[in-house]
Amino acid sequence: MNKLPTHRLLITGANGQLGQEIKYLSTHYFTWTFLFCDRQLLDITNPQQIQQQVEQFQPTIIINCAAYTQVDLAETEVKQATAINETGVQYLAKICEQKEIPLIHISTDFVFDGSSTKPYLEEDSTAPLGVYGQTKLAGEQHLQDSQCDYLIIRTSWVYSSFGKNFVKTMLRLGESRPQLKVVNDQIGSPTYARDLARQILYLAARLKKEHFRQTYHYTGQGTTSWCGFATEIMKQAGLNCEVLPIPSSGYPTPAKRPAYSVLNTQKIITTFERDIPHWQDSLKVCLAVIKAKSKTN
Repeated sequence: MNKLPTHRLLITGANGQLGQEIKYLSTHYFTWTFLFCDRQLLDITNPQQIQQQVEQFQPTIIINCAAYTQVDLAETEVKQATAINETGVQYLAKICEQKEIPLIHISTDFVFDGSSTKPYLEEDSTAPLGVYGQTKLAGEQHLQDSQCDYLIIRTSWVYSSFGKNFVKTMLRLGESRPQLKVVNDQIGSPTYARDLARQILYLAARLKKEHFRQTYHYTGQGTTSWCGFATEIMKQAGLNCEVLPIPSSGYPTPAKRPAYSVLNTQKIITTFERDIPHWQDSLKVCLAVIKAKSKTN
């Protein structure tokens, strides 16, 4: 008799940076079965579609990578941001509660207002500055109000070799411009999506009852500004592009960003006995992946 797979993972938001990194790593999990759902296959704002996919696939864990992440557009596209970041999470929580399926949900540093001077703990008071953060926080609260088993993982400044992100934008601009101006008064921790994906799959394999209904912070180790991040990208990529620091007031955006959104990651490190790479080391890995991809394209 064939042994059944130890896990059946349903991943929403499969075309995003994190979803694609999980898909890349999934090939190493030989006894697991994965269902990667883009919005066409599973729109989390459609409860009937969630029900249908869950009943057909019968997942043992759901990982919700689906999110509305366009921070500035969210200020005007409030309905869309709310539907995906809040209502969709509520629908997922309901089906997970009914079917007794653990849900791993990805959230953000933008639930904080950035007024702290030390890394935010999971239990620190939230106070989002804009619609994106408000809708992500509302999604968290729906999970906490439900009876389903969940993990909320807050992360920040995510980049990858997949999709559009700050690293790829800086590489493109650095190759064509001698000089760039980048904000230097917003402080955070860059996070390589592949590191986060690896951590999520590690958690999925080792979840115990005491781990559920918890919030964890996961980011790259160390802190920097967007200007510092851009400078390191140019340096590691060998690009001769000067990065000039400017204040946030010199680069106005529709949505206000937290000035300091560093997340304290000690809880996830201690609970699961896992080291987290420094953001500069992970950047080096990601740049190598991007370079290798460019040679094959």
